[in-house]
Parts: sequence; structure tokens; C-alpha cells
Amino acid sequence: MPDKKIEILLIAEWKTPADKRVAFTPDQCRKIQNRYPAIRFSIEASESRCISDHAYEIAGIPVCHHPENADILFGIKEVPPEKLIPGKTYFFFSHTIKEQPHNRKLLRSLLEKKIEMVDYECLLNEKGERTVAFGRFAGIVGAYNAFRLWLEKEEKTKLPAASDCVNMNEMLGKVRPWLHNMKGVKLAVTGSGRVGKGAVEVLEQLGIKRMHAEDFPDYSGNDPVYSLLSSRHYMERKDGLAWDEDRFRNHPEEYEGCFEAYAACSDILISCHYWNPKAPALFSLSDICSRDFRISVISDVTCDIGGSIPTTLRASTIAQPFYDVERKTGAEIPAFSVPPSESVSVCAVDNLPCELPADASSAFGEMLMDEVIPELIGSIRPSIMGATICKNGELMPGFAYLQDYANGKES
Repeated sequence: MPDKKIEILLIAEWKTPADKRVAFTPDQCRKIQNRYPAIRFSIEASESRCISDHAYEIAGIPVCHHPENADILFGIKEVPPEKLIPGKTYFFFSHTIKEQPHNRKLLRSLLEKKIEMVDYECLLNEKGERTVAFGRFAGIVGAYNAFRLWLEKEEKTKLPAASDCVNMNEMLGKVRPWLHNMKGVKLAVTGSGRVGKGAVEVLEQLGIKRMHAEDFPDYSGNDPVYSLLSSRHYMERKDGLAWDEDRFRNHPEEYEGCFEAYAACSDILISCHYWNPKAPALFSLSDICSRDFRISVISDVTCDIGGSIPTTLRASTIAQPFYDVERKTGAEIPAFSVPPSESVSVCAVDNLPCELPADASSAFGEMLMDEVIPELIGSIRPSIMGATICKNGELMPGFAYLQDYANGKES
């Protein structure tokens, strides 16, 4: 395999609105080519990509006018079925593995065109952990949006969108001058994975003091503070037995929510935790009208509609990220259309990393360089094989469950 030339194409993004991210930066392409002479990169022309075609050409990465000549095509979001080139190998987020109805046509096309489809979401290490993901940047932008939302709701200032900032440093610089307006504000963060760590990274860089979950409810000082809550802080066993992390992970239906103490003391909730549909919600929609529900702003980074955050009535957009949920009725109303005490303000953007596309692309490319490229030039590809959904017109064994979905049958 190392002696065989591998032509890699970075494809344009065709979804609307077009995603600005890219799998590899120009410098990363150049480094890979220097390290692995068998690999040659080219790009498909794109006006929406966060890095210009010219920047790639300066780095020696040419614009490709014949994508059918490429061996492997790297993208980010789903490729429209009509754009798929038969018989090729593709890497992108297919959003088919959970049998998403809107992508059934895509899976059918992948099979019909005998494409080898490698889904980033399924690239795992020996421990079963994902090796490439944008979760960190979802958490980073989600935390920033929590500050944006609170400051605008409290009529302090209106900060620009993260997408209007050059990078993360500029974004955080927009928040710092306004922290003195957040005396005594308490932020609860749920989730300790990539997404949660991204949110915590923002809080730490802004100098927000961290408190132990056990001490958080009683805090009444003037400094803004945050606490990182794990499942054991807001879930408990129905039978009253001691917390068991493995039991919760494998049998979440045996647990119930106990988030009340944190709902009563927090001003802002940044939701970053993974939610199993069998697990209970963090709270109920009827809870928000209680005097004991202090939370005023929720940045739901994971954005599971009908999931653990009942106020996430729908996904919002980068262009219009905020809406309010009226406490009395639980109905959606326009953001900031009633006095602050009468609503819970929500940010539920489902493609947050797109707001810092250059930073997110660079970090994603580094992961691909470490985890994927070495396998591409080798003869043993355990991670890639495990992430291959289909090949030569057939579903791979680990994804055989998708056959009825591809055939149009309801599960």
C-alpha cells in the first residue's frame, strides 16, 4: 500500500447553508504529503470553505477539476446523493447510523453506487472511544453563547456571534469586559466528555471559579462561579440504593432525576451531557414555572429534541440562535419578548462548531493525522474497517441492522 499513490480530494460542502469546515488545513496537507510521499492532496473549488482555494494553492495543493480521478474523498457533512461518485471511498458524517429518516435516500445511494462509506462518528479506539470529533468546539461555542444570552437578556450588552470572531481568543475577549456585570451568577455544566471539557475550557480561561457540586447550592458570594455536575449529582436510583455508574450507563431506566437542588440555585445551565433515550429528563417542562426553578438561561449544546432538556422545543440556528420558553405555559415565544423572570431563554444550535470553522478544522485535521492517515497507508486498518458502513454495495456486518432502514421499512 505505501508504494501505491493515494489521491485524496477535499470536497466542497453542498448542504444548505454550506458548512465552512474542512477536514485538513493547507499546512496539514503539506505535512502529510512530506511524511507520506504516496499521498497527494487536491481540493474541490469552494467559495464557502473557511480557508480559501488560494491558500491551498500557495501550499502546493491544487484545485481539482476532475474529482472522479480521486481515490478517497474527505468531506464534513452529508454529500447529496446526486453528487456521489460511484465506486469511491468517502469520509464524512453520514448521519445514517441512527436510522435518521431524512438520510435514508443517502444510504440507498451509497449502496447503489457501491461506495465505501467511512463515517467519522464510528472511528473508535481499542477502548471504544471516538477518536475524531468536533465536540470540544461545540462546548466552547455553547459556553460562549450562554454568556451572550444572559448578557442580552439582562440588558447588559449584545455580544457578536462566535462566527463573527476571527478565532476563540477574540471570542473570549468579547466576554471579559462584561464579567463584572455577572456578580453572583452561578453556572451549572453537565457532562464531562469532549463537549463538557470544551465548555469548562471557556470558563477556566475567563477565570470563573469552580466549585465542588456539593458546595455549589449554598454559595452566595459576589463572584461568578460554576460547577461541573456528573450523572450522580442529578440522577438517583429509584430503589434507593447507592449510585452505580456502570449500572446507570447500562440500565438508565432504573434511575430518576434529582436535579431540583441545582435548578433552585443556578442562573445558567450549559447542558453538555450525553443522553440515553431510556434515561429520565433532567427536569420537566412544568417545573420551570416553579418558584424553585431559578435557571434563567439554558445553552443546550447537545440539542436532543424531546430529550433531557424539555425546554429545547426545537433546534435553533446560527443566524437566530435564541428563543424563549414562557414559564407559565411552556410555549415558545420570541427571545426577550417578556420580562426576564417570566421566561427561560434557550440557545439550542445543533451545529455549533461551524461558528469557529478555522479553529475547529485545524483541531479536527490533527485528529485525522494521528488516527486515520497512518491506517490509510498501512495494510491493517482496524479503526477504518470498524467505521465502514458499506462497501461494494453491501452493508458491513456491524451495520447490517440498517438494511430495513435502507429498504424503507420502519423499525
